[in-house]
Amino acid sequence: MIDDPPLLTIKKNFERISAAKLKKLAGAQTGHLVDAMNGRGGVDKAIKANIPGKEPFIGTAFPCETGPSDNLALTAAVALAQPGDVIMSASDGFDRTAVCGDIVAMLAKNAGCKAIVIDGMSRDLVGLIEVGLPVFSRGITPNSCVKSGPGKVGLPAVVGGVQVCAGDLVMGDKDGVVVVPRGLLDEVIAKVDAIRKAEGTIIARVKKEKLTRLSFIDGLLSSDKVHYVD
Repeated sequence: MIDDPPLLTIKKNFERISAAKLKKLAGAQTGHLVDAMNGRGGVDKAIKANIPGKEPFIGTAFPCETGPSDNLALTAAVALAQPGDVIMSASDGFDRTAVCGDIVAMLAKNAGCKAIVIDGMSRDLVGLIEVGLPVFSRGITPNSCVKSGPGKVGLPAVVGGVQVCAGDLVMGDKDGVVVVPRGLLDEVIAKVDAIRKAEGTIIARVKKEKLTRLSFIDGLLSSDKVHYVD
């Protein structure tokens, strides 16, 4: 680069998701949101909760792009965060150094953040457990990063292979993390209730009737779409 870029490029003003809309998804699972988006929306499976028992969260995405082995943008995002935000850190999947530890997590909790999701590593597991904020990352390492930049805050970023924009919905649980684009949120909310009811009905039948197969597979197995060789 001929000219040095600014250390941080920041967009801090965007519309957050209302509490009323978040409430409509209370009790839903990440799988329900994915089903409502035709099987997509989950970030890379390697990004999992670091703290057992502190997995569930839901909130508004506040993305940042740190690059590998740097957390200047992440620290800035926490400083600018509003209650209910989920910090989504695009850290290039770098696994040699951590970009978040217990101090950053504590700052985020004090800011009212719902969670931190990192496409990279975290550290200070004992401290993270004490803080209690849901932190999702690719794993734990004691190695530390720098605060050098350049980085971006509040602009679209790719976290775990999924594009995240400020104002998107983010949910996390034991299965992982799902991003719902803001433009799809009303549609997803409308579908999730029906998905949960249908799933609950099927689960109840399987348990009560000790089923070993679902009705659609019976029809397929008796059709000309299947060729038996014995």
